[in-house]
Amino acid sequence: MQRLLRVGLAQTGPVLTEGFDAGLAAAEAMFADAAARGVKLLLFSELFLSPFFPNRLEKEFDRFFVTPDGPEVRRLREAAAQHGVAAILGLGLREKAGYSNAALVVDERGAVVGTYRKTHIPAYFPTDAPGGTGSFEKLYFTPGNTLPVFDLLGCRFGIQICNDRLYPEPSRVLALTGAEAIFMPICFSTYADPGRRASIWEVPLRARAHENGAWVVAANRVGVEGPRHHLGRSMVVDPRGMIAAEAGIDRDELLVHDLDLDEPARARKDFPWWRDRRPDLYRAIAE
Repeated sequence: MQRLLRVGLAQTGPVLTEGFDAGLAAAEAMFADAAARGVKLLLFSELFLSPFFPNRLEKEFDRFFVTPDGPEVRRLREAAAQHGVAAILGLGLREKAGYSNAALVVDERGAVVGTYRKTHIPAYFPTDAPGGTGSFEKLYFTPGNTLPVFDLLGCRFGIQICNDRLYPEPSRVLALTGAEAIFMPICFSTYADPGRRASIWEVPLRARAHENGAWVVAANRVGVEGPRHHLGRSMVVDPRGMIAAEAGIDRDELLVHDLDLDEPARARKDFPWWRDRRPDLYRAIAE
């Protein structure tokens, strides 16, 4: 019997206010649309409730974060339970251990069943070109230290948040520990070089899928937010590295696709990386 999981990618537009109400309303609309279209697992983009604040220096930044037991998360959990749709929620979390760029995994009953915290936290200087805002994430976020594989709705999956996708090692670890799919909440803009940035968007997504024989499901923000022009193009890539579905570049959109969860096993049989890899030669990677 074929194992299918219908996923939805919630590509939401720019956040132009600092309160969470607009983002929560957009999320609730996405849950309703997802339920109407038979989606079982709904992926949101990175930090989707707030403006992308890490591109600037903000001394008072608590207002961009939510707490795991706060009203915002409770409202999202209620939406999941109301519609019977599980979700992966890209949020800035404020916890006792610090501030993290995280993804909460919520099941179809609205229970939080796990959390992934972004492990590869970037920082780079602004440029003089338009839109070259830089990144100051290291000033805001404590990196996560685990690469969990979640088991939900018959699918074993891992999560990589935005910059994580540029590093092949964690995705390989997820595949080696049983992940059939890798979900990626992303907030990718065209930055200061629109042509180059647009052309490379799909490259790491397709590479991580192909080299691991895993589905890659990547939800991105869309639209103009101050100097940032978010690319959109949320994307599903199959375990052979081919684009299976792709959203547009200019509007909110719910992209829906059925994942064949037996396809990773077939792809890994055709390309048996797990058999031919040579970890004895890779020790320098971990040093």
